Amino acid sequence: MTPLATLWLPIVLSAVFLFFASAIIHMVMPWHKSDFARLPDEEAFRRAVAPMQIPPGDYVAPHCLTSADMKSPEYAAKLEEGPVLLMTVRPTGPIRMGPMFLSWMGFLLVASTFVGWIAGAAVPPGAETRYVWHFTAAIAFVIYGLATWPAVIWYGRKASSAFKDSVDGVIYAVITAVTFGWLWPVG
Repeated sequence: MTPLATLWLPIVLSAVFLFFASAIIHMVMPWHKSDFARLPDEEAFRRAVAPMQIPPGDYVAPHCLTSADMKSPEYAAKLEEGPVLLMTVRPTGPIRMGPMFLSWMGFLLVASTFVGWIAGAAVPPGAETRYVWHFTAAIAFVIYGLATWPAVIWYGRKASSAFKDSVDGVIYAVITAVTFGWLWPVG
């Protein structure tokens, strides 16, 4: 067993490397540009919705509170009539990237800590690099590469977007594995 405290450097560096890799993937490359489609008449939608002053949050329409409501003819009619939507409303005003970058970095640090903790329970200090790569890549792929598939299953997100996220997950898994393999304690 490799103590988690001895893995602080690969944990921190893998998070930093992943932060920059994700920035390149999402800001430089066109890979994710098609993840969200434009509404057919965005301005008409905005004019119709703006007076409602919907607070930030996640919404579904049509909405029902109980399973009995889901079985009602009124709910069935609303589903047939449409639209059926899941929607996230963000605060109005400019998008502030700083807090999102900090949250993303925090997530990467937590995820890399879990990679180190789980791999450290299975891979001893001084292990061959290929074993470190095997465990850390597999764990990182589960974290990053499979994360959005439940949204496809339950919320109707496009499978193509989740597939691209899985490809990103492979890249993140390789970066994580190489970083941990490079800095794994020697024993």
